[in-house]
Amino acid sequence: MSEMITADLVDLDLSADTKEAAARALAERMVAKGRVTDLDGFLADVAAREAQMPTGLDGGIGIPHCRSAHVTEPTLAFGRSVAGIDFGAPDGPADLIFLIAAPAGADDAHLTILSSLARQLMDAEFTTALRAVDEAEGAAALIRGDAPTPSTSSSASTSSSASTSSSASTEEPADSAAAPDGTASSGAAAGSTPAAPTATGEGSARPFRIVAVTSCPTGIAHTYMAAESLENAGRDAGDVELVVETQGSAGFTRLDPEVIAAADGVIFAHDVSVREKERFAGKPTVDVGVKAGINRPAELIAEVREKAARGEVTAAARPGSTPVERGGESGEGYGTKLRKWLMSGVSYMVPFVAAGGLLIALGFALGGYDINEAKPVTEHFVWTQLDSWAALLHQTGGVAFNFLIPVLAGYIAYGMADRPGLVPGFVGGMISSNIAAGFLGGLVAGLLAGAVVLAIQRVRIPPVMRGIMPVVVIPLISSMVVGFLMFVVIGKPIAEAQKAMTDWLSGLSGTNAVLLGVLLGLMMCFDLGGPVNKVAYAFGTAGIAVQDPSDSAMMVMAAVMAAGMVPPLGMALATTVRKKLFTPTERENGKAAWVLGASFISEGAIPFGAADPLRVIPASMVGGAVTGALTMAFGSTLRAPHGGVWVTFLIGSPFLYLLAIAAGTAVTAGLVIILKGMRKDQPGTTATPAPAARTETKEPVAA
Repeated sequence: MSEMITADLVDLDLSADTKEAAARALAERMVAKGRVTDLDGFLADVAAREAQMPTGLDGGIGIPHCRSAHVTEPTLAFGRSVAGIDFGAPDGPADLIFLIAAPAGADDAHLTILSSLARQLMDAEFTTALRAVDEAEGAAALIRGDAPTPSTSSSASTSSSASTSSSASTEEPADSAAAPDGTASSGAAAGSTPAAPTATGEGSARPFRIVAVTSCPTGIAHTYMAAESLENAGRDAGDVELVVETQGSAGFTRLDPEVIAAADGVIFAHDVSVREKERFAGKPTVDVGVKAGINRPAELIAEVREKAARGEVTAAARPGSTPVERGGESGEGYGTKLRKWLMSGVSYMVPFVAAGGLLIALGFALGGYDINEAKPVTEHFVWTQLDSWAALLHQTGGVAFNFLIPVLAGYIAYGMADRPGLVPGFVGGMISSNIAAGFLGGLVAGLLAGAVVLAIQRVRIPPVMRGIMPVVVIPLISSMVVGFLMFVVIGKPIAEAQKAMTDWLSGLSGTNAVLLGVLLGLMMCFDLGGPVNKVAYAFGTAGIAVQDPSDSAMMVMAAVMAAGMVPPLGMALATTVRKKLFTPTERENGKAAWVLGASFISEGAIPFGAADPLRVIPASMVGGAVTGALTMAFGSTLRAPHGGVWVTFLIGSPFLYLLAIAAGTAVTAGLVIILKGMRKDQPGTTATPAPAARTETKEPVAA
């Protein structure tokens, strides 16, 4: 960390009163050092990350962080606030603020900074030293590890004497830290804390062995905070060996199967699905959110020991369990799983739609609408002719579009049956393309392929054949079955249904088109990027998932994107027009919402919807319905599935399209202002507590 923080990146008298202002003050120091090239662009990335979940931690700590294209090298800036700044921690405002910046794509560098810092922050003496230091260079040296803290000087005696550790807390640093890639270390150490009964009997010479997995939505800070906290608690327990697998965003290193097999209990501290969860089946298990791993690790250890003593274990992994089933929560119905399978296919297909659609649109823009009749570029290509480049773009986009249905079907099958589902899924998808069954055919082919593979996997086979099953038998039989069903049995009816839907879209006009726009607008704004939003988006992309979509299909896509832009833009406008109705944090989020909304990122309105759903969601839906209806009425078209205002040049009737978005934005902002103005309590009536007035630590709902 020697080059990541210097005295110039430290502010021991941070005067900011909001997290946005604090981020700006520290970011300005990064700009002055040449570490950040675009201040506003970087701050927009910080705000977008903050909108996903608060970065405040118990103990008066805030760690705003992001990856950004505007960062030249991994950098850490530190600020100390006297008044305290609200970063969303349950115990009150933060006085120690760490702004972490990493270049876009620099996962390993970013995680190295964060994991190292996270583990330091679990040391109470480290944070105490930061609060006491009176020089910027001293603070930078502490963070870099150049200046020893009292805890580091006494670590030797702590590890060699049980009496010394009798006063240690769960904030004492671990002797060895897990690496960012998921490599974990044991948290066992000598200690005087009385041992709880274990599965091996009270007073047993063998320690109680625990394996843990930590993960959070971004796979960065909270993942490593929880790991460090659990390791410390395991060491303090005295007779516990605890090893953590950190499943970070840069991947993870699997625990040794022998370590897992020897474990007496398992702790999952996570807010996203545990990857390869079946490895830990059949053992006493505690399953909680990642913040519980940070805030109450000792309780989790005691709980898993109690389960082991009672003989409570999780069910063994099923042989046919699939990626979705392994990732799903217990008790999930097949309706939920079906949605996940379908969304898996759609998520892999959308990049092909985006790339292909934009390339084809650019080809039309450069060469006109007759470019689709150009000779293949393999036969005729002149470097100096614009038409040749237009033909190249158009034909490359066409090739990308040829993958749409096979990719959709293949990854639906993958979501159901893992890798064995890919071959029959792609085969079924290609058949669907060849017989003009289109998007509907791809959906059905993917589900059929996954179901056939799952059925084959449930058949008991002789051990001698198991080696050839995944590479020969399953692909062969499943492809034969899917091919027969698609070519002979259901392919033709599906193709007719696809044609009927296409004809219906092509015939949309007048009132019917407007009503469809209203429905799509309502769906896009109902849950701000949730399942209903994704269904409407999938319907829009399905229509343009062909080389030559109809005008009606492109009108649907235009209405979907326009409506999805309204919620964040409406919130941004409302926070600008009537600032007093919003908290300082919401006003800062409103600034980021301008960019997020303009980029067609509906999730930019989530912070507002989560804080005040009964006012924000209905207002967003009304505004989205207005925009959807106007877009369809104006006949605006869109070939690209994403991009927001940045693809305006690809929109048919662009002025009217932007007018429709502006109208919906104004309606949403107006309704939010009216509804918020009617409430009795207004933001700012309750004073923000000082850092010293911390409440008892509580486990938050989400990390």
